[in-house]
Amino acid sequence: MKPAAPRFAYKGDRLKPLRAFCQTARLGSVSRAAEALYLSQPAVTLQLQALERDIGVKLLERSGRRLVMTREGEALYELARPLVEGLDGIEGAFRERIRGLDGGELNVAAGTSTILYLLPRIVERFKAEHPEVRLTLHNVTGASGLDLLRSDDVDMAVGSMLDVPADLDYAPVYRFEPMLITPPDHPLADKPDLSLQDLSPYGLILPPQRLTTYRMVDLVFQRNRVPYTVALEVGGWEIIKQYVAMGLGISIVTAICLTEADHERLAVRSLAGYFPDRSYGVVVRKGKYLSPQARAFSELIKPDLFVRGDYYDTGPSER
Repeated sequence: MKPAAPRFAYKGDRLKPLRAFCQTARLGSVSRAAEALYLSQPAVTLQLQALERDIGVKLLERSGRRLVMTREGEALYELARPLVEGLDGIEGAFRERIRGLDGGELNVAAGTSTILYLLPRIVERFKAEHPEVRLTLHNVTGASGLDLLRSDDVDMAVGSMLDVPADLDYAPVYRFEPMLITPPDHPLADKPDLSLQDLSPYGLILPPQRLTTYRMVDLVFQRNRVPYTVALEVGGWEIIKQYVAMGLGISIVTAICLTEADHERLAVRSLAGYFPDRSYGVVVRKGKYLSPQARAFSELIKPDLFVRGDYYDTGPSER
């Protein structure tokens, strides 16, 4: 006799356990799903158990250190995922629908470097193609920008990320090389076979410690067990370049901030053999509905918008 098909007991709130199941199936871990949902691990486990109990079948099973879907779990995931994502995005879709026939608005979070060096050409084209849209650039970095994303105060963020939280999606688009900048007459300007040890005797001018560039520089020197000295902490690539040109120190920057004029007043050398490239791209909250304005803006963030000559090195980064 053919067994009866699983039946849902339609009682209580079905969205929460389905959301817990979809996140666990996608991430392969209850702990990672709990982090993405801002819940405790026991709460996610209870929701999964309740869902399996109501349906009457096993949805997840352990394979090594990961949880994988059973055949029944795959079938439910295929059905539930678009429903969960659709419900999670309904508020944004509703707001977009009731805006009427006006051009709407677009809010983008970005750091100073991104706004100054990466976005001008993109903003120029977006405003030419969508003059009716009110565009606001929020000049924020780090945790402040992520808070705006999570509270839906901005539609997206554009910038550089090293560690991507589980509740966000990051799509890198550009990559830029790390560069050493010195005054033109500095001993390192023309030194052959430049090594990390060669930088050790000279004071570095770096952004504040809370920013990514400082942490990246410290990590590379520490891993290679090379001592270094910070001569000055100051925010803003333009200020750093000016102080280096004045002979107050040397610095490690990313190619995104270097213009043709900078190559005339500074000595510039690649440090790609020691420091990783930095990526720039689009950051959005997982499951967030992107308005037509946000989609149009994100589609302009593409490598072929820039040609060699717009920036001296088309490879990308931020602090």
